[in-house]
Amino acid sequence: MSVYVTRKLFAALMVWGPVLACAAQKPPDKTRHIPKTIWNFEGGVFLQTDGNLSAETCFRLSGRVTAQDFFDNLKRLDDDEGTRFIRGQEAVTEFPEVVKLIFVIHDFPCTTDLKTDVGRQYLTREMMSKLKLSLFWKRGVALRPIDDFKITFAAVKPVPPYATELTSELHEKLEWMYEFIIPSKGVPLTDGLVLIFRREDGHIAARVAARL
Repeated sequence: MSVYVTRKLFAALMVWGPVLACAAQKPPDKTRHIPKTIWNFEGGVFLQTDGNLSAETCFRLSGRVTAQDFFDNLKRLDDDEGTRFIRGQEAVTEFPEVVKLIFVIHDFPCTTDLKTDVGRQYLTREMMSKLKLSLFWKRGVALRPIDDFKITFAAVKPVPPYATELTSELHEKLEWMYEFIIPSKGVPLTDGLVLIFRREDGHIAARVAARL
C-alpha cells in the first residue's frame, strides 16, 4: 500500500472515527410516553354499523352489550403501565358469567345522493329471514365461535312515517329488535364481541365489534 493511500485512510479515520464511536455509544431511545386516557363504560358497550343486502337495500344496526350492575362505574385506563380495567379501587379482568346483547336493525339509505336513490328497496320480513348471524369472541386476529347463546327476545314492528297523512302512499318501513344472552364466564375484558351477518349467498352483509 502506498504512503499516499495510507495517509488518506488515516485522515478518514481521524474525521469519521469519533462520529462512528458516538453512534455506537448512542443510548437507546427513551420509552415512548403514553398520555393517560380514561374510558367510562357506564351503561354498557355501544356498537353501531351499516350493512347492505344489495346495492339498493341497506340498513343500520345499533345496539349495546350490558350486564346487570357489571358496567356500573367500570372504567378503562390506558397509560405507561398498559391497559387495565377498574371499578372504584377494584381491578376487573373478566366479563361476568353472562352478558346481554341488544340491537335494533332498520332501513337506512345506501347513499346520501337522493338522485341515485330512486331504485331503493326497503327491508322486508323475507329479506331479514335469510340473514344469518354468527357471534365470536375476538382476541388479536383469532375468532372463537360462540355457539351456546340464547335468543330471549325478537320482534318486528312498523316504523310510522313523519307524514302520517301519506302512510298509504309510502313504502312500509320496519324495525327489528333482538335480545341475546351470551355466556362470557372467564372471557378477558380485552376480548371483543364480534357480530357477523351473512347473506343467503354467503357474502358478509355487516360486521361490527363491541370492544372495551
